[in-house]
Amino acid sequence: MTDLIFNVENGVAKIILNRPDSLNAFSAEMIDLWIKALETVRDSDDIRVLVISGNGRGFCSGGDIKSMGRGEGFLQSDGTEDFSSTALARKNSLWKRVQRIPLLVKEIDKPVIAVLHGVAFGAGFDMTLACDIRIAAENTKISESYLNVGIVPGDGAAWFLPRFVGTDQALDLLWTRKVLTAKEAKDMGLVTYVVEDDKLEEFVEDYVQKLASGPQTVMRFTKRAVYQGLNIDLRSSLDMISSAMGIVTELEDYQEGVQAVLEKRKPNFK
Repeated sequence: MTDLIFNVENGVAKIILNRPDSLNAFSAEMIDLWIKALETVRDSDDIRVLVISGNGRGFCSGGDIKSMGRGEGFLQSDGTEDFSSTALARKNSLWKRVQRIPLLVKEIDKPVIAVLHGVAFGAGFDMTLACDIRIAAENTKISESYLNVGIVPGDGAAWFLPRFVGTDQALDLLWTRKVLTAKEAKDMGLVTYVVEDDKLEEFVEDYVQKLASGPQTVMRFTKRAVYQGLNIDLRSSLDMISSAMGIVTELEDYQEGVQAVLEKRKPNFK
């Protein structure tokens, strides 16, 4: 049994964290497979949507505390545990491995959906902040738990959280390590949807199929415009989107969309 399952079916890619006995805490094998799967999704024109979820009782508890207790909390570039005591080696192990995951997620133009249940703690939750949409079961508990073991938020929280909730709320979550319910997280803007536990799978399937059947090139241009718009001025954003408009109006999906509206029917995008 591998620590991460990756499969693609009908244009939908699924990454499933698969260490249920450890609440899907990170392992060297999991990180390796996660990186390879994200590279595949990024580079494949056949994949339309990516869904990331976890097996067992929770989504992901973040770093493996047991391995940290043995001095094994960081992973070397060859996939083995880092027993080195040097600060530089620990820094490099983060940069070359775990930190590649949020960076790779942000390189993917297709929709990336995180499905949360049970627990999503520390780095386990922060990986979902790199995704576009977060769908949580009502039973989900979320916490920025790094300070519980005396470490800084090394996997993106210091960058993502202020952009989601503001500086004061970000520091409050990190300093107090409070545990949020799914509803509390949604009220703060950290979760997109909260769904009844027994309806989570059905909701996710319907949502993913809606995205997978959409006009793919237009959706990818739209995603790129939204994220790039966070870092550029209005004039630059309008200039970029006008270029995208020129391109997409030459595509078959544009002709199909217009015709479907005129004929009052559901469009059949490529």
